[in-house]
Amino acid sequence: MDAKGENRRDLFKQALLGAGAWVATRAWAGASEPSSALPALLPSGATGLLDLHRRLQAAPRRRDFKKVPMILTDSADWDHQALQEVIAYGGQHKQVWDHTDLHGPWLNLMRNSLNVQVFAFQHPDFLCVSATHGTAHWALYDELIWNKYLSLLKSAGATSNTWLKAGPALHADVHAIEDAQGVYAPADNSIPALQARGVVFIACHNGIWELSQALIDKGINPDGLAHEQLAAELSNHLIPGVILSPGVVGTLPQLQQAGFHYAR
Repeated sequence: MDAKGENRRDLFKQALLGAGAWVATRAWAGASEPSSALPALLPSGATGLLDLHRRLQAAPRRRDFKKVPMILTDSADWDHQALQEVIAYGGQHKQVWDHTDLHGPWLNLMRNSLNVQVFAFQHPDFLCVSATHGTAHWALYDELIWNKYLSLLKSAGATSNTWLKAGPALHADVHAIEDAQGVYAPADNSIPALQARGVVFIACHNGIWELSQALIDKGINPDGLAHEQLAAELSNHLIPGVILSPGVVGTLPQLQQAGFHYAR
């Protein structure tokens, strides 16, 4: 591996390790809290995509909610600036995925799409966005939420957020695109690996609200929180880099109108 490849791999490793530490130890800093690190595996020539992620990194994420309403009407209650940056992305090649099934092939599909767009069609600035709701949205919560709530749901089918566990990409050669155990292969279908390649994950306030009600109905509410408070707690514990929207199904038309190709 050449020096450039080693440097990119080291950056990727730092991004993954940093994300893990952030999930485990972070203290809430409110609206000024930065997003996750810049993607470490963008292809050569992805200048527009890198510029977008620099702006997303600078955009605030509000994670200091005390309570939230059922329907959001104030842009201060979602990641408005970051969401607008994604909608306004000027790249010609961009796709939004409508993902609802936690145990479906959603991460694999985005990885396949990235590989075709970047390596086959030579579109380094291709932007892949996950419009995440339904049970797929559960992968966007940190381990605190999984330990406290989601692990108690039989429908979760897991006791921890395995979708955050990166695989062999930490040790793979970034230039070996045919490596069946590398970052471009099914062996590393994970959220951190996709984020390192520039994928943007959009979260859904409506999904948060509905999950809060479901948890209350099932008696999974150890702190006895009101609906508005439990929804706030879930909102505060989204994983690094995620963009909170006022609702995914209503955000999809905004993305399509801006030229994003719809997929599911």
